[in-house]
Amino acid sequence: MVKGITRQVILVKSPDPRLFEEAIFIVKEEALAREGVSADQVLKEARQAADGYLRQGKAWNRRLERLPAYAWGAVGAALASLGWGAWLLLL
Repeated sequence: MVKGITRQVILVKSPDPRLFEEAIFIVKEEALAREGVSADQVLKEARQAADGYLRQGKAWNRRLERLPAYAWGAVGAALASLGWGAWLLLL
């Protein structure tokens, strides 16, 4: 069901197409009605928000990629051991 509501949206193309094609921002009605706020300022803020989201995700990926394979194996073995230990205590 579609209502007859009109919204203004901003589409921001992704600088990294591996993650997503574009971001969609729904603009508040009062954002453009305020004095001193231009469409260019709203678009600039939308781009900054999208870029900040990409940088945040890439930072976590870089941190996780720094761990060598044997560290991931050790973490997995420790978690499996803790899981089995908890299971045996519950029996």
